[in-house]
Amino acid sequence: MIPGSRTPEGKAGLDALLRDPAHALVASDFDGTLSPIVPDPREARAHPGAEPALARLASVVGTVAIITGRPAAEAVALGGFAAVRGLVVLGHYGGERWQDGRVAAAPVPPGVGTVRRELPGVLAAAGAPEGTWTEDKGNALAVHTRRTADPEAALALLREPLAGLAGRASLALEPGRFVLELRPEGTDKGSALAALAARAGARSVLFCGDDLGDLAAFAAVRRLRAEGVPGCAVCSASPETPRVAEAADVVVDGPGGVVALLAAIAAGLGA
Repeated sequence: MIPGSRTPEGKAGLDALLRDPAHALVASDFDGTLSPIVPDPREARAHPGAEPALARLASVVGTVAIITGRPAAEAVALGGFAAVRGLVVLGHYGGERWQDGRVAAAPVPPGVGTVRRELPGVLAAAGAPEGTWTEDKGNALAVHTRRTADPEAALALLREPLAGLAGRASLALEPGRFVLELRPEGTDKGSALAALAARAGARSVLFCGDDLGDLAAFAAVRRLRAEGVPGCAVCSASPETPRVAEAADVVVDGPGGVVALLAAIAAGLGA
């Protein structure tokens, strides 16, 4: 059964999707939404039901997509999504597009190289605690504190020095679940979702997310609704990010709940 929406706007979005799936866009974040959060992002794997649910949806929905901060091909590989026909994966917050095994990517800004060179010294000078580690995503770098003794305190300690580095490199500093990411200005899941909706000519939009970075996509759903495109924002609930649940129309229990929702929509459409 498809979970009910807490808002009339979300219900209208779900109804529009079910009424006209051929002109719908169903998109989702990867980490924390289709895949459980793990201490090492390199060990992430999609929920076992994610690939079948996406494949069923892709057979009846106009556009099915994943929008992630990861490199697009990495999300495809970790999720086991290569065989999902028609799937679009926007990596690097829209800076990369994977489809049918091919990747198109925007140029990497020079500021990323600056961060790559200076970040070790900035972390050392700030006294980054043991367990802090850096993830190089190619066009962005992320500093994770989940493995430290006190992740919240480590995040607070590093926020100001990393903001200074981001400013010097003309990059944005974006917070997430025990992570601070330095990435190009103007790249976020909201702009990626809006651009994809326009490109697809979507007449309804559903987006699933779990983290602070997904709030931009939720805001894009609201902007599209104001422009006459019904939409629904779905939260993969976590106690780490209550703000995301507060901003959503539908709240489900983690990646398992997201997969169950997607499968229920597919079933409702006869897939």
